[in-house]
Amino acid sequence: MIKTFSELQQNLKQRSTKGRIAAVCVYDEATRESLRQAEALGLAEALYIDDEDPTVAAARAVSMVRNHEADILMKGLIGTDQLLRAILNKETGILPPGRVLTHIAVAEVPTYPKLLLFSDAAVIPYPTQEQRIEQVRYMAETCRALGTDEPRIALLHCAEHGGKAFPFVDGYKDIINMAQQGAFGPCIVDGPLDLKTACSAEALAAKRLTSPLEGQADGLILPDIEAGNTLYKALTFFSECQSAGMLCGTSAPVILPSRGDSADVKFNSILLALASL
Repeated sequence: MIKTFSELQQNLKQRSTKGRIAAVCVYDEATRESLRQAEALGLAEALYIDDEDPTVAAARAVSMVRNHEADILMKGLIGTDQLLRAILNKETGILPPGRVLTHIAVAEVPTYPKLLLFSDAAVIPYPTQEQRIEQVRYMAETCRALGTDEPRIALLHCAEHGGKAFPFVDGYKDIINMAQQGAFGPCIVDGPLDLKTACSAEALAAKRLTSPLEGQADGLILPDIEAGNTLYKALTFFSECQSAGMLCGTSAPVILPSRGDSADVKFNSILLALASL
């Protein structure tokens, strides 16, 4: 199991192949620095896709990924909506039919003994049952790419029960049954759990609850984008937390950082994308 971004970096350095990164509109120092660091370590080859018209640059970079001339797509100083239009273009984009576009974040929290993954902080406002099923699938795949053979995935809620005000929680039982039948590969899924009972054996015991996750979640499926985005910003603002993020569902990993993210966040996101190849 890879427990830190430093361990992830060392793991990737042992591989013999480089990832080719099509980086769109690389006009900011943070993105350039993250790419320079990845190249200096021999992990990646940066392909700078710039143009006076960012929509042209986005289309060119997406085309390179689609044609297998690049392995990863990375956002620089371009509007997210502009890049997403190229990614989602039904004729020339890189979201295969029937796939769900979602976001996975990874946090290295000093008070947690391993990397913590969660979805979705950036893309899907209020997931449908079908979208949530795919979130669990991508979460399990990403956890395994980071060395966790049987990831523990928590379906989060503000309590350990649903109710009429939260009808989406009723669908958690079906997702748990799918996991038990092997629909997501080796993994353990449970919920509804709140954040503490998902991540703390002590909290679980204090509430006199039992869960196959045993308070040791690897991945969290948040109920909606408001919860996911708030958790992401709270972790990165109030704690000494390193983070990363990428889009899932596309035919290749997409690094979609905020334009204000640091070089460290962007470099960690490159590591995450490389691990997912």
